[in-house]
Amino acid sequence: MPRTARASVGGVCYHVINRGNGRTRVFHDKADYRAFLNLLATGCERLPMRMPAFCLMPNHFHLVLWPRRDGDLSRFMQWLLTSHVRRHHRRHRGSGHIWQGRFRAFPIQQDSHLLSVLAYVERNPLRAQFVRSAENWPWSSLGMNRLKNPPDLPAESPVDRPRGWARQVNQPQSPEELQALRSSVNRGTPFGHPRWVRQTARRLDLEHTLRPRGRPPRQTRR
Repeated sequence: MPRTARASVGGVCYHVINRGNGRTRVFHDKADYRAFLNLLATGCERLPMRMPAFCLMPNHFHLVLWPRRDGDLSRFMQWLLTSHVRRHHRRHRGSGHIWQGRFRAFPIQQDSHLLSVLAYVERNPLRAQFVRSAENWPWSSLGMNRLKNPPDLPAESPVDRPRGWARQVNQPQSPEELQALRSSVNRGTPFGHPRWVRQTARRLDLEHTLRPRGRPPRQTRR
């Protein structure tokens, strides 16, 4: 869904995802995770970029990015992924594609919907049963403080997390909330209230993500 990634308007939060090529493992050990975190920190200094949340998993990542200017999201991600691929090939003596393709990015309404995405992102390792509590996964914005000398990542967010946030992240999200989140990921649609979704899709040229999938039914002649 390349057009979702190109709709990189400043001042809008985005849920950004990419997976290993063929869903293969990308982060093999602590050094790989740590190196990617360091690249994130360097990238945020170069541009600069705000990052309300992130989570690195063995074969994919989730980022929540809040760019300041139009085009910053694409520039940031291009530098990040290019730098990571070069480093990965040097360390693992490989070649070819690491990621499955261009990253995917979905606009998020900056209200309770953003909190839903933040919780979804930070709860990933718990859903995958890698940890018993989400904050025990050190390769996420929720658990990064468990690392020794964690990189300085700008966690500024347009919506404040409520008190007891870690407890909230550890609670399962409702089936309806998960379905809406996964629909946004699978379809590439903006995530928010229906009216905001329609307006944002129109503004960012994402109306194709709202159309039903498949061919339209054939009109029968009378």
